Amino acid sequence: VSMNHTTVVEFVLLGLANSRHLEITLFLFLGTAYFLILLGNISVITITLTNNSLQTPMYYFLRNFALLEITFTSTFLPSTLYSLLTERKTISLPGCFLQMLCFYCLGTCTLFHMAVMSLDRYVAICRPLHYTTIMNNRLCLQLILSCWALSFLSMFPPTIMTVQLPFCGPNVMNHFYCDASLLLQLSCTDTGFIEELMFITLIIILPGTLMITAVSYGCIIVTILQVPSSAGRRKAFSTCSAHLMVVTVFYSTCIYRYIRPEQRGGQDSDKVLSLFFSVLTQMLNPYIYSLRNRQVKQALKERILKFS
Repeated sequence: VSMNHTTVVEFVLLGLANSRHLEITLFLFLGTAYFLILLGNISVITITLTNNSLQTPMYYFLRNFALLEITFTSTFLPSTLYSLLTERKTISLPGCFLQMLCFYCLGTCTLFHMAVMSLDRYVAICRPLHYTTIMNNRLCLQLILSCWALSFLSMFPPTIMTVQLPFCGPNVMNHFYCDASLLLQLSCTDTGFIEELMFITLIIILPGTLMITAVSYGCIIVTILQVPSSAGRRKAFSTCSAHLMVVTVFYSTCIYRYIRPEQRGGQDSDKVLSLFFSVLTQMLNPYIYSLRNRQVKQALKERILKFS
């Protein structure tokens, strides 16, 4: 940060509520949501690591996805809960930049990871005889590393450019975490190039990963329709519909929040949209993708019986 031009030393996050009663209610809700996120994802990681029958590519991706969700929500939820509990609304300049970098890198990695998991399900259902050959250990590791590398390479340049901007005041953001679009509005210099760069990056990543996911599930549905057993079709459709529900909520809120024609944020509706894709879907993901699975439920029962 160019400290010779920066007069702002901290930012004020207005948060989610303007009354103490509502803040306490939101603290209880978000605290419960964070607990469920941690409980669900830690359970997925533990079960898939300790059960020999779950050492397959599918559960390898789910385990990494669970770890990703824990780190993603931990970038902003603990500070949001602390703010709701203590009414402290400020965040330091370095803390804001670090939170923004982690939020966007991990959020982008979530998009890539969901696309990779849909590809894995496509190969498993549409190419079952070649599944073990195609989804070998080396390819699985390469796909995971590619998700992290692409997310970092795509989000790091605009974030670093934002960090180097001068901030001379005001320093108030109508949000519960450091949002890039709001941060750019507070800079006392022209930010047109950074805004265009972030818009182009997001307009490539969001529809691109969505297309991969949609095409994969489209092929899966076509394959399911050819299953002779009606019970098998119902079970497969139940799983796919749950996955598609989470994907729809996540992508629709992300796209409307970050790729709509008017990018100047700061409305209360933006905070509601952010809650949907950053908290609600993260809370549902471990239960939709993993804990509804028959093998995972069986492994969980065995683990509970062993400890009891």
